[in-house]
Amino acid sequence: MTEIGNRNSRRSAAIAIDLQQLRLAVVACDYGSFRRAAEALSIRHTAFTRSISQLEHLVGTSLFERSSGGIKPTLAGRAVLRIARLILEQVDMLVDAGRSGSRGDTGHLVIGFFTSMSTGNLRATIAELKKLLPRLELVTMERSRFRLITALRNGTADVVVSPGRIPSKDIKSLLLWSERILISLPQDHCLASREIVYWTDLRNEKILLSKYDPGPELEDLLISKLVLPDDRPRVERHDVSRGIIKSLTSMGMGLSLVMESDIGASFAGLVYRELQDGAGPSRVDFYAHWRDDNENPALKRFLNLLAERYPSPSPALRE
Repeated sequence: MTEIGNRNSRRSAAIAIDLQQLRLAVVACDYGSFRRAAEALSIRHTAFTRSISQLEHLVGTSLFERSSGGIKPTLAGRAVLRIARLILEQVDMLVDAGRSGSRGDTGHLVIGFFTSMSTGNLRATIAELKKLLPRLELVTMERSRFRLITALRNGTADVVVSPGRIPSKDIKSLLLWSERILISLPQDHCLASREIVYWTDLRNEKILLSKYDPGPELEDLLISKLVLPDDRPRVERHDVSRGIIKSLTSMGMGLSLVMESDIGASFAGLVYRELQDGAGPSRVDFYAHWRDDNENPALKRFLNLLAERYPSPSPALRE
């Protein structure tokens, strides 16, 4: 037979070998007896030995020495069985990975946001997700609202958690939690001596806001609370991060509005006070947003976790 013929013959034999034959050979080796192995697997003895004989025929050598006392691997059999165990181990890992991925235990999940994670519910939820699914590859993405919407639509982000809803027909939303709005001010400011600050107390102040989200959202809230322009404080918009706004505030350059989740990172010389109006504390609702056609199992696990942690008295708000 030519070399090509031999190679084709070996390939055909390899294709004909099935995993069940390898498993039976490994079990037989472990039990040292075809009969005991067959009984352990609830397989007829004749069918068990026939499967082993077929495997020996396909590999072209005897795998076991037979005797009245049982069986033991031949020299060639030990080599074959060693490889068989490796193959079966890899197949078991493959099946386990597939099942875990379909349940969302593993895989990849991208969470987008434009709020703080220094404290609060978003931080706690992500920490719990990692505790529940330690093998999940979790990626966070901090972007502007516009860029997060784009990432959600093109599949770059799986879910976006943000204050306020993202209005879009192709995006679903789930109401999560609400956060208080606070005023940050230097510790020596006259309003720092109060436990509660009212929106009307800000009339003669200067408010520093970042141009980045959620700065514009906070400015919209300020306008809604102080409708008349004469009642509003002067607003300065800075092209800097929230951290720099805190630094400017601590330097006495003005006051600033922050969300409750933003106060986890302490800042020297800065204090926070609750903002209220006649109805009590001012709050902003947070939502999770995702595409309904996203079939990522990890996303479904995350949404289930959110629904369990933050049950809503009404059904999920969806578009």
